[in-house]
Amino acid sequence: MSELIAARILKGFRDFLPADEAKRRVLSARIEKVFCSYGFVPIDTPALEFSEVLLGKGSGETEKQIYRWHDNGGRDVALRFDLTVPFARYIAGHRSELPMPFKRYHIAKVWRGENTQRGRYREFTQCDIDIIGMANAASDAEILIMMREALFAIGAAPLTIHVNHRGLFNRFLTRMGIEDKLIAILRTVDKLSKINRTEIEAQLTELCGWQNTAQIMDFIELKGDWDHVLLGMANLAGGEDQDTKRLREIALFLNDSGIENGIILNPSITRGLDYYTGLVFETFMDEAPEIGSVCSGGRYDNLCALYTNEALTGVGGSIGLDRLIAALESLNRAENKSPYAFCAIACVNEAHFGICQRLAKQIREAGFSCEIYSEAKKLSSQFIQAEKKGTCFMLIPDIDSPYTNDLTLRNLSTRQDKRCSVEEAIKIFSAYPLAGLKGV
Repeated sequence: MSELIAARILKGFRDFLPADEAKRRVLSARIEKVFCSYGFVPIDTPALEFSEVLLGKGSGETEKQIYRWHDNGGRDVALRFDLTVPFARYIAGHRSELPMPFKRYHIAKVWRGENTQRGRYREFTQCDIDIIGMANAASDAEILIMMREALFAIGAAPLTIHVNHRGLFNRFLTRMGIEDKLIAILRTVDKLSKINRTEIEAQLTELCGWQNTAQIMDFIELKGDWDHVLLGMANLAGGEDQDTKRLREIALFLNDSGIENGIILNPSITRGLDYYTGLVFETFMDEAPEIGSVCSGGRYDNLCALYTNEALTGVGGSIGLDRLIAALESLNRAENKSPYAFCAIACVNEAHFGICQRLAKQIREAGFSCEIYSEAKKLSSQFIQAEKKGTCFMLIPDIDSPYTNDLTLRNLSTRQDKRCSVEEAIKIFSAYPLAGLKGV
């Protein structure tokens, strides 16, 4: 007998059992519904790209994390590490086919060979939105408003979106004469929420000396309301400019749209990727800050220039679905029921399978999932089977006259029975708390 192969998977990669995958799909569908409601359209791109496409604006850190190899044809290829860089390549390749401005969303897996921890994996799902071809503050504000609404829709509130402007931070470093160390400083400051202040100071001192470090710490640790922090940043960066004007416009649009709380100006938010040029933001759940940012993004005015001579500005954001689920689970706020297992019809007579399909058709047409059991096991065994799957209701036909209005409906959570018709059962389904997930 040949030796069996171990049924194992790589570190940082996961299998998903039905209950877990259903949870992911429900959250993804809710996010997608918000994206669609703002007029954004779906796209898709290959998981595998030429390495030069992904690394054109990359750095040493990106190259360390990317999954890269030469395929059988000798081509240098890599798995996408985010959805933004492939989108820039996509825009360049399809510019003549797309209306401008172009608003897209993309929900898909990406891969990074980074250290794993709770909520951080090597294969994970991102939910991205982007606006290409608009350079105004309104598009920046819309991304923030839309991401906030999507996070509220999946129960991630209360949350705080931390906003900054890379142009303003860059101007600050230029005034100090250390703009040549820009990327290294950005990446160091970006770690502030992950490692302690003393370590950040030590790394910055090694990069640019203790006097510059003191000024950087003064800048990134400004606190207060939006206007107060912005005034302090402007003073340290050399005064008012287009970047401060943009942040004031964004604040105005947020306030006028009814968002007065939950979005703050935070000078320490820099985002480690070097393609950001304007607005940058990160989002933290107030009750689970240890999870880290669950949604981030910003403006990248020059990214498409790698692939096209046409000047195309962009702004976008990304929700990290896996980290978000980890946060919801830590707060016991994750969905524990599935719309994919809403109702089942018990089998009391195997000869009535076709008739039960007619019953199920009415339920499905009302928008609820309905599974039919086809083996006439004991009812207690069928109840157990349904409960293990997370099914909400079991409909039990009459053994002699299954297609009548005299059916038994069992609520599998309370184990209470009710005699009713199919129409009455559908009314009960519609009032059930999980009915809100119908067509999420």
